[in-house]
Amino acid sequence: MSNKLISWTLFILLCFIWGSSFILMKASKQGLTAPQIAALRIFSAGVFFIPFAFFHARHIPKSRMGLVVLTGLFGNLLPAFLFAAAIMKIDSSLTGILNSLTPICVVIIGALFFKSKTSLQKIIGVIIGFAGLCLLTFSRKDVNLHNLGYTGLVLLATISYGLNVNIVGKYLKEIKPVFMASVSLSIMCIVAGIVLWQQGFLTLDFADPVVQWSILNACLLGIVGSAFATVLFYALVQKAGGLFASLVTYGIPFVALFWGFLDGEIITLKDIGCLLLILTGVFLSNLQIKKPAPVAESNQPVKQP
Repeated sequence: MSNKLISWTLFILLCFIWGSSFILMKASKQGLTAPQIAALRIFSAGVFFIPFAFFHARHIPKSRMGLVVLTGLFGNLLPAFLFAAAIMKIDSSLTGILNSLTPICVVIIGALFFKSKTSLQKIIGVIIGFAGLCLLTFSRKDVNLHNLGYTGLVLLATISYGLNVNIVGKYLKEIKPVFMASVSLSIMCIVAGIVLWQQGFLTLDFADPVVQWSILNACLLGIVGSAFATVLFYALVQKAGGLFASLVTYGIPFVALFWGFLDGEIITLKDIGCLLLILTGVFLSNLQIKKPAPVAESNQPVKQP
């Protein structure tokens, strides 16, 4: 299987997994608070990885261990709490759409702090995708003064993701994705466990079906949406680069809107048109333009007809 096919397969899988995460957070909020949802998500992901982390930690150079911890902080822990807080006040589909700001953050943070070089073609692709995102957001009229602060939390989460993508792409390419994911999430599991204890998770009525359903969704969110998806994402960063990996967030709104439609939200033709514009940006950002091979010079005289 070619690297390009593998990259697109990972891309589609991540779009589905992370696009479904917002509806899982929405289902979890029926019986859990925002901090409990986020902490349980990271805790379950970390517990899942602990048996592997002890073995994988030996394969990570000590000089890189601090950076691996930062990937857990910026790539998992902080976004989990920011998204969980946002989902309490704004629609899951809108949260998925706003998450598409991540590629813009990747480009800006990469240029400002990591001296990354991005081709004009990729920048145009990102701009086109971002234009589609803006049109989609404004057409839905879901952003207003009442939830502006919560949309700002999603923006902070995308900045955190952008920083994480640049760290992985620049400094951790030589480390296997499963090593990074297992070690970083296992360490974040400690922080998440403390938050669960402080937020009174152990005092919940676990016999309540609503609480049980919320816990099930939060754990599924952690094991699949954080643990498994993080491995896939780091693999995509290493194979296709940070910018293309971040463009997963342009595919997420398709899945988020699909689940929103099943949950009773109205999807219009205008929404579909904007999403097609977003995908155009994804395509342009990943399009490889082959330069013509230089013509070899010859010292032989040109024969006249």
